[in-house]
Amino acid sequence: MGLNCGIIGLANSGKTTLFNCMSNTKAEATSYAFATNKSNIGVISVPDPRLDVLTELQPTDKVVPATVDIVDVPGLTKGSSRGEGVGNAFLNDIKSADALIYVLRCFDDENLPHMDGSVNPVRDWETVNFELQIKDIDTIERKIARSEKLIKTGNKDAKKDIEILTVYKDHLEDFLPARTAPVSKDDAKVIDDLFLYSAKPVMVVCNVNDDAALEDNEYVKSVREALTDEDIKVLRIAAGIESEIADLDDKAEQLEFLSDYGLTEPSVNLLIREAYDLLNLQSFFTIGKEENRAWTIRKGMTAPQAAGVIHSDLEKGFIRSEVMKYEDFIELKTENAVKDAGKFHVEGKNYIVQDGDILHIRFNV
Repeated sequence: MGLNCGIIGLANSGKTTLFNCMSNTKAEATSYAFATNKSNIGVISVPDPRLDVLTELQPTDKVVPATVDIVDVPGLTKGSSRGEGVGNAFLNDIKSADALIYVLRCFDDENLPHMDGSVNPVRDWETVNFELQIKDIDTIERKIARSEKLIKTGNKDAKKDIEILTVYKDHLEDFLPARTAPVSKDDAKVIDDLFLYSAKPVMVVCNVNDDAALEDNEYVKSVREALTDEDIKVLRIAAGIESEIADLDDKAEQLEFLSDYGLTEPSVNLLIREAYDLLNLQSFFTIGKEENRAWTIRKGMTAPQAAGVIHSDLEKGFIRSEVMKYEDFIELKTENAVKDAGKFHVEGKNYIVQDGDILHIRFNV
């Protein structure tokens, strides 16, 4: 579906290390601020144990997990909105991102100096937000200017648009993100074409040292306290450990490594699932001898829309969908058993696909 997350943060916060843990593509992580002159682009495979269970019951030639694209832009710095550092030049790479993951440095390392002289994740959070809000104000001011020209041509909607845009501008100038602006859902459509950074849903990752992998250190506690009144998910991840785990190909070695640190699974798996949920996504499955696959859709999609994710022809020629619930299939073991139990459903164009549905699409083009 072309859905993606953007990873942002200050230089030396551990963004690229986290990117390498999550992505199928590996990028170079350095200890030098502004050493990177390009964004890193990769694909996340969404961890879903259900796909493994389905494959035990339906052997197949290929297993394909659901995916989400991810973009890691070079580290921002105070003054990015005015062209300081290099991160500002690459913000357009996350302009169309569906959500943002903020990586905050919550560890001390004398060999990796903080660009502001001291570690303070709450200050870093405010710095990144400020830089993005400045960019958003500039974008809104340009649209207001365009709308003012439209008024002169007799455009009836332009005046209303300016009123709504002014609400956003005033909100941002009060150092508040566009996503919390006091506008109705319908009025918010006026900024849909602007792709404002601060209008995107966000998640915060506190990057900690190994010794804080299982329990919040003081830096993480300060972040949680600062964001108490905001509806923002805060995760604690030791990206250094996660990168070592990600480098291990053998699952048994991974489990042994995790056990040594008191973990049951890589913390990055939780991050990926939370990012998937943040984007309001879910998965449905198609299974067969040639391929078992998880498909990414937005929650609330109809069966024809889900079929279109597989191929546009399936949506155009949609006739019906044959549906098995994941729980019913793993309980009864076979499609025939599901049918015999009366739990095999034939659904039409208005059916809303549920998370974990196993679909077979009937179509005619």
